Amino acid sequence: MIACGDMAEEQMFKGDSKLPQAQPATMVWIEGGEFVMGAVAEDPEALPREKPRHLVEISGFFMDVHEVTNGQFAEFVQSTGYVTVAERQIETEQGVLEPGSMVFEMPKEIFGLRDHGQWWRWKIGANWRHPEGPQSSLEDRRNHPVVHVAYEDAVAYATWRNCRLPTEAEWEYAARSKGQEVRYPWGNESPLNGDVKCNIWDGVFPTVNHAMDGHVGVAPVMTYPPNDIGIWDLGGNVWELCEDWYAPNSYQRFDTTERRDPKGVSESFDPMEPMVPKKVMRGGSFLCNEGYCSSYRVTARMPVAFDTGTSHIGFRCVRDSIGAGAKAVSK
Repeated sequence: MIACGDMAEEQMFKGDSKLPQAQPATMVWIEGGEFVMGAVAEDPEALPREKPRHLVEISGFFMDVHEVTNGQFAEFVQSTGYVTVAERQIETEQGVLEPGSMVFEMPKEIFGLRDHGQWWRWKIGANWRHPEGPQSSLEDRRNHPVVHVAYEDAVAYATWRNCRLPTEAEWEYAARSKGQEVRYPWGNESPLNGDVKCNIWDGVFPTVNHAMDGHVGVAPVMTYPPNDIGIWDLGGNVWELCEDWYAPNSYQRFDTTERRDPKGVSESFDPMEPMVPKKVMRGGSFLCNEGYCSSYRVTARMPVAFDTGTSHIGFRCVRDSIGAGAKAVSK
């Protein structure tokens, strides 16, 4: 493993006592190799966008052992003065709107699962500092994944750390513990069986969550066991942004002559919203449920608008080499 940066965990940010403490970002080296990416044709839960399977080759890379936390992101903001998309005013033809973001709220009852507006609310003042809206804060959430980050926010942080976002091929390779034939990051056992494995929606989505995994919303990083190569939180908790543009037929368009470190399609296209550029996100979130969205599977992929962050989207970083400012630590 390596730890990026020399900031001690005990160091407090100067000038803003409301920001959480910083902590070093720790990465693990993942040796490259070949693996078969995508879902098998017979998988009843896999969507067409996860198929067909195709062979890819991955070069070795470092990956964060967990999602970027509030503490780590706060260090970036304190150092650079960066303002996230959710904290900026929105200019429209009707005028300027106050900054905000989408927040999940558990409804008492719903009328079908097609209308997402029954459980998603636009909240003025919701952002990474205020995950549920202006009345909330980061108190006691230093080690929670940062949320309400759009793609450009994640890229800005990664660049500051001399890192980048993973391609979805790299992400799946890591989630499969270097390409193993597994259904979930922890193996093949359903998260509803045996020991607690991840943070998902346990109950009837979106009205009843029994919280058998200990959390109704976002959980601190590294709460559940890592996968076989020592990476945490690759299934559930928060979605993780990837570098690839989204298209539902990315795999059908895959060029076998370019299977080395594939980067996906050259431009985004989602037939549901053809004018909205979208990136790929992976891993599912605390809202995933076996009867609604089992996206904690290693092959699951979801589109997200280029300029959108929500209360269940985060990210982690990768790097091709240790680079400046990193130091070796014991595992």
